[in-house]
Formats: sequence, C-alpha cells, structure tokens
Amino acid sequence: MGLLMVSVDMTIVATALATIQRDLDASLSWSGWTITVYSLGQIIAMPVGGRLSDQFGRKKVLLVATSVFSVASLCCGLVDNIYALIAFRAVQALGGGAVVPSATGIVADHFGRNRDRAIGMFSSIFPIGAIIGPVIGGVLITYTSWRAIFFVNVPIGLLVIVLAALLITQASPPQRSRLDVPGTIMLAVLLLSAMYGVTILGVGATLTDPRFAAAEATAAVTLVLFVRHIRRREAPIIPPALLRGRGFAVMHVVNVLFGGVVIGMGALIPLYAELRYGLEPLQAGSMLAARAIGMICVAGFAVLVLRRLGHRIPIIVGFATVSAGLFLMSTTPHGMTAYHWLALTAGITGVGMGVAMPASNNATLHLAPTEISTIAGLRGMFRQTGAIAAISITTAVLARSDQPEIAHAAAFAVFAFLLLATVPLIFTIPDHRGTW
Repeated sequence: MGLLMVSVDMTIVATALATIQRDLDASLSWSGWTITVYSLGQIIAMPVGGRLSDQFGRKKVLLVATSVFSVASLCCGLVDNIYALIAFRAVQALGGGAVVPSATGIVADHFGRNRDRAIGMFSSIFPIGAIIGPVIGGVLITYTSWRAIFFVNVPIGLLVIVLAALLITQASPPQRSRLDVPGTIMLAVLLLSAMYGVTILGVGATLTDPRFAAAEATAAVTLVLFVRHIRRREAPIIPPALLRGRGFAVMHVVNVLFGGVVIGMGALIPLYAELRYGLEPLQAGSMLAARAIGMICVAGFAVLVLRRLGHRIPIIVGFATVSAGLFLMSTTPHGMTAYHWLALTAGITGVGMGVAMPASNNATLHLAPTEISTIAGLRGMFRQTGAIAAISITTAVLARSDQPEIAHAAAFAVFAFLLLATVPLIFTIPDHRGTW
C-alpha cells in the first residue's frame, strides 16, 4: 500500500500541472519543477533510505519515511505559492524515496525462501500506480481541486503507518553503526549537481552554459571526495563493495540504461503520440496503460519461472523485447491506425518489462542478503538517474530540431539499440537459480 501510494504520486501531479500553474499564477518553467524536484529528491532518498534501513531497521525507516511523505503531502495541499509547493514536493520525495528500499527489505525479511518471488511480484505495483495515477488525478481535479491530489495521501499514509506498526516485525537485526553524515551530504551534493546539470539541458541550456559547467564541475569534484571518503570510512553511507564489487558495477550500468529506456523514454510515449500522429491527450496517455497491462499480464509467469531460468535469461529476453517494441514504435504503422500501432508496440515493451523486471530486481541481491535495502536503493537511484538523463537529452534534441516528431522517433530507435547493447554485459552478472 505504501509503495502504491508513492508510485501513484509519480504520475498524478502531471495531470494537474496546468491547473496548478493557473491557480498559483506561476510560470510553466517553475510549475515543471514540481515534477523535476520530486525525481531529484527520490534519487537522493533511495540510496540513503536503503542504507539507513539496513543499519537501523527497515520497519523504523518505513514508519519515518511514510510520516514524512504524509506530512509533506498535507503541506503541499495547503500552499499558496509555487515556491512553497516545490519545497514541500522535495520533502515529499525524500520520504517517498526512502519507502521503496525499506519496503523491499521488509518483503525480503518476511517471505524467507520465497522472497525472490515476493520481490518479483512486488515490482508489479509500480505499473499499477502508473495506470491509476493519471485517472485519480483527473477525477480529483475535475470534481474537486488540484489540492486534493495531495490531501488524498494523508489518510492513506496514516493507514500505512498504523498497519505497519501493528503487523510488521523486525525480522532481522539491524546492522547498527553511526550514521555517515559527511558521506550523506557529499552524496546529496554529487547527485543534485550532476542531475541539475543534465536537467537544465532539457529546458534550453547548452553544453557551454555556465550553469551546466558549474553543476558538472561541482559533481566531478564531489565524486572524487566521495570516493576517497567511502574508502576510508569504517561504515560509509554506501559500501564500496556494493558499487564496484563482483556483479554490482555491471548491474549499475545496466540499471542506468534500463531506467533511461523504461522510465525515461516510456514517459515520453504520450508526447510522441501527440507530436507525430496528432492524437488527443487522453488517447496518448492510454499508451502507458497499454504498456502497464502488457507488463502485468506476464509478470506473474516470469516470477514463477525465475528459479528455473535464473536471472540472465529473463533479463536478456526482456531487454530484447523492450528494444523491439521501442524500435517498432519509431517506425511507420503497418496495416493499422496510428493509435492501434502505438498501443500494440507499447504493449510489446510492457511484455518485455514484465519478463525482465522480476529477474533484474532480484539480480545481485543473493550476493549480499543482509544489505538488500541498500542494494534496492542503489538500483532505484541508478534507474532514476538514467530516466532523468534520457528525458533531458531527448527534450533538448526535440527543442533544437526542425522536425521534432522525426527526432523523437530517432531517439526511440537509438535508445532501443543502447538497451540491446547491454546484453553482452548481462552475461557477466553472477547468475543464480533456485532460492537464496
């Protein structure tokens, strides 16, 4: 329930953007930051929340994170200016981002030998949120106010807190150690500066823009300091072994590209449908539903065969299917209307996601079962990083193109190739069959 609440909030605000802009008398660029800052906040919160879960207890972090998310949601609904809304959306993201890794760890703790299947099914909640988020947002905005999309989180959050407090037990003892405050600060500065630089490329900045140069220079310097810090620290915010250890480094690269294609390019499918084929917003938005339905239809089967096939085969088959669907989407429709062609190809990408995600969400967890939340947080961080980069690069190209619809199709084809190019890397990931 907590994960569903967070996943819904990733898509629900987009439906209210125009209304928020008008009601708060804000510019489009500032209104767009209500979405951007949520993504940036989650990138920071996921690895930090995961590490805190492993160190101080997953139930404790889940309760605190849900409380922060709920209070921030209430504040978002009460604001009277866009700047306060952006600030509280950042706080909301910090809470929501920490929910994901802590909840993943709790699922692993409570399902014992079946945790691989539980984690695999757990991943199907996100596409459900992607489906119902815009629908709930549209209904609430039509019949009440944009503020209701934030207020609705409060009772749900309270219910999650009560149920978690009563029903969840601390299944494994936390790895208690002092919080790595310097490392956390450096990680936050590193991620914020790097992603800020990439983000402004999508809103008109160029590679020679002083803001971009300053942001990326800050990120580069902080990266050097951060790497030196985690090598020397006894209990760093991110253990070096989880960044460059056997299997982990390759999986992080794969997750960046997977996030870029599945989350980033997936979010741009409605825009592509409108730009190239002139579909209405409702028709264009339904492409995400087609993709999510395709994923849900096969995710259960993929979970059942995971122990027999291991991790590599489902990831490779899934990635190839996603790439095929995305490439076909970039081509001209064959023998059907544009709407049905896009729905079909979006559904194909969804099937690929359903095949790959249970395996990719379990990959490398068996290598460090006591640090599941940290690994889940890093996985989320790298996927969100890829998503932001893909969206920013693509929108920057579209803004500078004389034929944005053709440029958009080319971007789909390029990212389809990049995802397929990860297949040789997947063969180097430590495979695992059976339970762990």
